[in-house]
Amino acid sequence: MPISATEQDRRARAFAELHRGPGAFVLANAWDAGTARVLSGLGFPALATTSGGYAFTLGRADGANLVRRAEALADAAAIVAATDLPVSADLENGYGDRPEDAAETILAAAGAGLVGGSIEDATGRPDDSIYELGLAVARIEAAVEAARSLPFPFTLTARAENFLHGRPDLDDTIRRLQAFAAAGADVLYAPGLPDTAAIKAVCSSVDKPVNVLAGGPAARCSVEKLGELGAKRISLGSALHRAALTAAVLAAQEIAESGTFTLTTGAMSYAQAEALVTGR
Repeated sequence: MPISATEQDRRARAFAELHRGPGAFVLANAWDAGTARVLSGLGFPALATTSGGYAFTLGRADGANLVRRAEALADAAAIVAATDLPVSADLENGYGDRPEDAAETILAAAGAGLVGGSIEDATGRPDDSIYELGLAVARIEAAVEAARSLPFPFTLTARAENFLHGRPDLDDTIRRLQAFAAAGADVLYAPGLPDTAAIKAVCSSVDKPVNVLAGGPAARCSVEKLGELGAKRISLGSALHRAALTAAVLAAQEIAESGTFTLTTGAMSYAQAEALVTGR
C-alpha cells in the first residue's frame, strides 16, 4: 500500500536532515521487504536499495542494463512499505542514456514512495562504460530539475563510477563530482575509491555531503574514522546480501560435500527469523 503524501514528506525531511547533522551516518541497503524490516529493527536511521543485491536475487548481473526500471521500483516500493524509515534508491544510470530518462526515473522513484535516489555516470555497456562529462552533467541537471519539481525535498545523489569500471583516475573523478555539485546534486558519491587518502581527497574537494561505500579500504575503518576523513554518509552496497549469500553457500557446500549439517545449527530459529522479517 502506498505511503501518504504527509508520510513521504516526513521521511524526506528526516532524510535531508541526516545529511546536515553532526558526524557520519550509515545508510543500510535492503534488497526486499524482509531485509528492510530486519534492518529497520536494528537502529539504522535510513535505508537504501541495492541494485547488486536485487539483481542477484533475480539471477542477473548488476550494472549491465538487465534490470528494468519497473522491476527495480516495484522492489523499492515493497521496501518503502515495509518500514517507517526514509528510503533512498540505487537508480543505476536512470534506466536510459538521455537526460530525460534520468528525469523520468526520479519522478517514478518519488511515485514509489522513495525520498532519495542516485544517478550514476556509468552506461552499463562494457565497451563504453562511462558517459562523457558533458552528457553526464546534463543527466544530473535533468534529474535535479525533476527532483526540485516534487512537493517534498528529494535527496539526489550523483555518482562518479570511474573506479568501478577500470578507470582509476582520481582527478577526473573529482572533476566530475565537482561538476555534479554545480549541477545541483545534494550528495556526491564515488564508489570503489582505492584508499583512505583518496576518500579524504574527494571529501575535501567538494562542498556537498559525500557518500562512501563501506568496502575496500573503507571496510577497515570505523564510522567515526570515515567521518573524520570527511564522509557524511556510509552505504553498504551489496555487502549485506553478499554476506548472507556467503553463509548460505558455506552451509550448502558442507551438506553437499560431507553430508553434515553443522553450519546450519548456528542459524537463528524459525520463530526468530519469522519475527524479524514480519516485525511481529
